[in-house]
Amino acid sequence: MGYRVLFILLFTSVISHSQTRLTDWVNPFIGTDGPGNTYPGATIPYGMVQLSPDIGTPGWDRIAGYFYQDSIISGFSHTHLTGTGAGDLYDILVMPTNSKFTKRIAANGYRPFAAFDHKEEKASAGYYQVKLQDSEIDVELTATAHTGVQRYTFPKDRASQVYVDLGYALNWDKATNTYIKVVNNTTIEGFRMSTGWAKDERIYFVMQFSKPFESYSLFEGKTEVKVDATGADTKIILHYATAEGEQLVVKTALSTANREGAYASMNTEATHFDFDVYRKHAETVWENELQKVQITTTDADQKTLFYTMLYQSMLAPTLLSDPSGAYKGADGEVMLADGFKRYDTFSLWDTFRAAHPLYTIIQQERVSDIIKSLLAHYQETGLLPVWSMQGNETNMMLGYHAVPVVVDAFFKGFDFDAELAYEACKASATAADRSIPEYTELGYVIASEENEDWSVSKTLEYAYDDWCVAQFARALGKNAECNYFLNRSENWKKLHDKQTNFFRPKTRENEFVEPFVAKEYTRFYSESNAWQYYWFVPQDIPGLIKKTGGKKAFDQKLDSMFTLYPKPTDKLPIFSTGMIGQYNHGNEPSHHVAYLYNYVAKPSKAQKYIREILETQYKNTPDGHCGNEDCGQMSSWYVFSSLGFYPVNPAQGVYVLGIPLYEQAEIRLPQNKSFRVSTKNFFETNPYVKAVFLNGEKFKRGFITHSEIANGGELLFEMTSEPTDRKIEMPKPNKIY
Repeated sequence: MGYRVLFILLFTSVISHSQTRLTDWVNPFIGTDGPGNTYPGATIPYGMVQLSPDIGTPGWDRIAGYFYQDSIISGFSHTHLTGTGAGDLYDILVMPTNSKFTKRIAANGYRPFAAFDHKEEKASAGYYQVKLQDSEIDVELTATAHTGVQRYTFPKDRASQVYVDLGYALNWDKATNTYIKVVNNTTIEGFRMSTGWAKDERIYFVMQFSKPFESYSLFEGKTEVKVDATGADTKIILHYATAEGEQLVVKTALSTANREGAYASMNTEATHFDFDVYRKHAETVWENELQKVQITTTDADQKTLFYTMLYQSMLAPTLLSDPSGAYKGADGEVMLADGFKRYDTFSLWDTFRAAHPLYTIIQQERVSDIIKSLLAHYQETGLLPVWSMQGNETNMMLGYHAVPVVVDAFFKGFDFDAELAYEACKASATAADRSIPEYTELGYVIASEENEDWSVSKTLEYAYDDWCVAQFARALGKNAECNYFLNRSENWKKLHDKQTNFFRPKTRENEFVEPFVAKEYTRFYSESNAWQYYWFVPQDIPGLIKKTGGKKAFDQKLDSMFTLYPKPTDKLPIFSTGMIGQYNHGNEPSHHVAYLYNYVAKPSKAQKYIREILETQYKNTPDGHCGNEDCGQMSSWYVFSSLGFYPVNPAQGVYVLGIPLYEQAEIRLPQNKSFRVSTKNFFETNPYVKAVFLNGEKFKRGFITHSEIANGGELLFEMTSEPTDRKIEMPKPNKIY
């Protein structure tokens, strides 16, 4: 009874804000086609469960388990990654079937599957539904933080079945040890241990059914057993006789720690079988989150894109701890999160740029727990995470970009142990691996013959992270260490080639590697080329301008970046998508580049390209992402940029101004504060900004500080038809605002 009362109160509080539900504007299918690699299934913000359909066949296009162009479904698994290039998770596949369809195919391992049609499929925030055509079973999915809830509506059939397949694996994933135990005729429990991109993944589960199964068939591989099954490939088939229109609800509660944690998830969040209550609760949670930002626009596609991007920005990181606080630690031990929720799925090479700064505005209640989660990883392993998932360090990508996330949160006043945090940042910056020793010795990472050498990218990114450590050290009174890391933060200069005006790889003998073609994609740049990595000196843009040859040369080089298009004969890798000249919006190193025009007093050019990116690289269609969504980074770029500002240096406490996409927007902040972005003369014929006003006073800066947003107020953009360039004050390199 109390659960329902709580739901009614939450739902009423949302509706009182707005009679139009913002969840109606979320389209989870955006990114499920093309390179987006998103999933359409049910989850709640930052939840452990991502209950979503699996096509069941492998491939790059099916990294998230689902690909819009496909026409079959092989089941519904409970964990998925959002928008990455890593094929992992897909834990605990469940599939309803019956006697109406018995065909099998090799492509999905001869598992049950069913055809489906997008006309009989829909998805919204916290809900997914599809009609399985072959079996005529209607499937609905929703979720709580740790529990997936499914409702099947069956036709009449004496041979209805529910498959629970723990051996199911896709892409990089592989089950190593699984266990199923029949507790009684409404409950099963077990675990799935697996390896893949993350080497030691553990999911414990308890599954309950609203109707007792009549019998079951339990398998270890192809061998049928009686009460429990253990091995790398186990499954259970539950047998039912169903009447026409009969419904079965299946609840699956998870923990990464142990069986007790799975039961804690069930007993805390999923004590009944009323699917509609769970669905409404999930929608209410999403509605409350989406209500944090209100936009005013008459363009339906714009509104759908904004609220879908806001939705997708909240799909990661995900909960690692269960309601009891237990979780599988990065050292392989079962740990207890004391006084905080432990999160993981940190795609930091992507998300430090915009997603984490966005959280400091609209997820203030979660930021401290996120930082404490990063510090827990440090305490478990001795280093901050690079790319962590399911209590594992994958060591994917480069940099030590938990550092800017921690430093940014420190300067914005979030609560955590600052001395421990500094210790963790320093440890990651002085680690004995990832080429850091040679970087420390020489001031750059040496070019090598490795496939993913990335030496130029590593040097530039380490130098930025060093700047962040230096600022942290200064704030804590560690002046000698501040100076040490400040000196290291200038290492980017050591790879700058004055002759070509690019950053180039070097040998140990301090010689540039030959030959060199700036637009070629070589092993020395991470998923990029020399054009795309030229601009990654966010800690010292004035210094980069000077190295380039001054403001005029920098302006001209930016112009070339956006106009030097690849030739039809150029070989472009899979991650070169969303191209505007050499600018590559489908990959993160380019994301701040358009804003750099502000630093050379050409804000109109920034406005031009930002608007072009907003309007051409995102669409309200399944292929609406021009590249991998990457755990919230691509969507966070859109949220920030459509509001009119962006964190070029994500740890400096400032946001460089761009151009708003909407007539008005309001960010609802804690303590009943709000920050409004308004416009004057907002017409299609006025695509430029004439002047900016903060709380009624004309703005002379090209940036706004985090504190100015957090304190509430109004940022007014006066629009005009002609480019209006002027000298504007930009952030000073060695200052936190």
